[in-house]
Amino acid sequence: MTELLTPEIRKTSHWSAIWILPLLALLIGLWLLWRAFSEAGVEIRVQFADGEGIQVNKTQVMHKGIAVGRVIDLHVSENLQGVEATVEINREAREYLSRDTRFWLVKPRVSLAGVTGLETLVSGIYIAIDPVKGDLHREFQALREPPPLSDRLPGLHFTLKAERLGSLEQGSPVYYRQIQVGQVKNYRLAEDQRTVELQIYIEEPYAPLVRKHTRFWNAGGLTFSGGLSGFKLRTESLVSLATGGIAFATPEHRADSPPTDPALPFRLYDDYESAEAGLKVMLKLRDVAGLQAGRTPVMYNGVQVGTLKKIDMGRDFAQPVAELTMDPRTEELLLASSEFWMVKPSISLAGISGLEALVQGNYLAVRFGKQGSPGREFNILAKAPPLNIDAPGVHLVLSAPRLGSLEIGSPLLYRQMRVGSVQSYELSRDRQQVLIGVHIEAQHAGLINASTRFWNASGVRLKGGLGGIDLHSESLQTLLLGGIALDTPDPQARPLAPGQRVRLFDDEQQALSRGQVLELSLPRGDGLQEGTPLRYRGLQIGHVEQVELSGDLEQVLLRVRVEQAGERIARVGSRFWVVRPQLGLVRSEHLDTLISGPYLEVQPAVRPGPVQTRFTVEEQAPNAVQREAGLPLVLSTPRRGSLKAGVAVTYREMPVGKVTRVELGPRADRVLVHILIEPRYAPLVRGGSRFWNASGIGVEVGLLKGAQIRTESLEALLEGGIAFATPEEPRPVQPGQTFALFEQPEEEWLQWAPHITLKP
Repeated sequence: MTELLTPEIRKTSHWSAIWILPLLALLIGLWLLWRAFSEAGVEIRVQFADGEGIQVNKTQVMHKGIAVGRVIDLHVSENLQGVEATVEINREAREYLSRDTRFWLVKPRVSLAGVTGLETLVSGIYIAIDPVKGDLHREFQALREPPPLSDRLPGLHFTLKAERLGSLEQGSPVYYRQIQVGQVKNYRLAEDQRTVELQIYIEEPYAPLVRKHTRFWNAGGLTFSGGLSGFKLRTESLVSLATGGIAFATPEHRADSPPTDPALPFRLYDDYESAEAGLKVMLKLRDVAGLQAGRTPVMYNGVQVGTLKKIDMGRDFAQPVAELTMDPRTEELLLASSEFWMVKPSISLAGISGLEALVQGNYLAVRFGKQGSPGREFNILAKAPPLNIDAPGVHLVLSAPRLGSLEIGSPLLYRQMRVGSVQSYELSRDRQQVLIGVHIEAQHAGLINASTRFWNASGVRLKGGLGGIDLHSESLQTLLLGGIALDTPDPQARPLAPGQRVRLFDDEQQALSRGQVLELSLPRGDGLQEGTPLRYRGLQIGHVEQVELSGDLEQVLLRVRVEQAGERIARVGSRFWVVRPQLGLVRSEHLDTLISGPYLEVQPAVRPGPVQTRFTVEEQAPNAVQREAGLPLVLSTPRRGSLKAGVAVTYREMPVGKVTRVELGPRADRVLVHILIEPRYAPLVRGGSRFWNASGIGVEVGLLKGAQIRTESLEALLEGGIAFATPEEPRPVQPGQTFALFEQPEEEWLQWAPHITLKP
């Protein structure tokens, strides 16, 4: 049997080389964990309006062309108003994720000003970041548009104020002598919401070009101006024509202008011309007729010194205010005593002046003041200021009830030759007259003395009737421009004192008229006025010079000048009445007064009597029956009906006489109708004649014979009348004999048919 060996037992170590691998793996893992932690980015959330073009794990966050993060998640926001992107930003950019940091999406943009974001066509859309150092912030709202240039960019940053934006936009160029030296950074509506503020950036090399008195204007689009002398087209550059732009320059007379203060805003003018006339002046207007904002010029002695920029009617449209831009060279001339007024185009036989104003409308004129403090606010004058009153010659004041078409500069004419002009006009202190200052040139001063008569020669005087029309004008020049004519009947009369007030007559007839002056009174003056003619047998022998009320307001007083037969008419027994049109379906009279108006008629005294200059105008023409031949009769009736003077008296529907007048009887119980039968038909009236009222329509109705309608004639139906019938009897009648006037005839009267021989 074999003897078993005893084993040798040795104690081994607890460490084994196999543990190196797990330890090594652990160290590597810890190192990777530390590296992952140390290099891990910062997760933030950015809100976008939409997620078009954004891709998870592809869309990067770029700053100056270097990736600083990427989108790791994208989903719709909780309010469904946009999308929310989870962005991981590199750890080294952590301290730049402050509240003021801005993000925006960069896409390719094509415009007339250029192409931006072109690199995204290859690399795809990316998110741009404008980092601002500060405390960590994790929630951001992306901008809809790229932000403007940073204020930290070297160069000049300042503000322009404009009335409207026009075609300008972010990135629009800024030019100096057609060289781009900057751009528009941004724009916004000002706090007053009436102007637009534009943030401007000028590159550093060109910053010294902007001085304190530099002027900026909108160079976008076309500037077009034209007139009869030609047209002018202006644009800064083709780019500004398409996209808009701003240009600037410093006026030559401001070459020593100091550097600008960037904190002070500049004004942006609408165009180049406005910038050249950049002094702002406010002018309160009376009306805006013929004025056009941006076109109406301001003229001084024929030279344009400004432009009307805009008109503000105010909240209640009661006080229009014009903003003028004046030439900078007028700055020292615009004193508080300066005067502005509106000028209209002028036409004369010598030619046409102010032709530009004739085409473009009224314009503004200015007369610079000689004393006072500088002014920028003025009130427009109601009319042109007086001309130079120191000019040699004769200066007079004419008084008239109305101005007519007279204007400053209207001519004074002697035998249609210009000898002076109108200098000024204004209301008198009592506001009842217009005072017109006139100047007679020195070489014609000898024409004026106490006998000189002045009259308004403006326009056209028209007189007409059914017989014809009379048209009169002093001259074509006064027809167009207005004017004053004068005549001096007595060259040896005493001279007039300088500034003496003289009456201005309405026309030549009044100024040079001679004759007898009468005063007429009547209850009403309907249609009567100055110039109303006084006629006798159809011929004008005078006219009304003045119409006024009496002191007790009960009568109308007429002052009438009788130029022919005045001595015969100004006598006791002369009678006056007003002739007016009478219209009727059967008879109409005095139709010429429909055109010429009513006139006065006179019947001179039959026998010359004592002189009389005051008369009362009668309501109608005086009765001439006493001088007319015929048989006068009187008809008695209970009431007048439609009878009146002038209606016909008929026999067998043939007119044989007329009613001369109607009056109450002596006891007022009857109406007496006076008629006159013509001489040839006087034998028709006999003692048994019956008279009846033929006016209107007679109607008889019976059950058996029906209705019968009877009327004498259409004339009697419309105007009224009297008819009569005569039986077979020889009794003659006496002039003035009275008959009864019946309401209607009897059947027997209508059957009478006597044989009566009429007078030849």
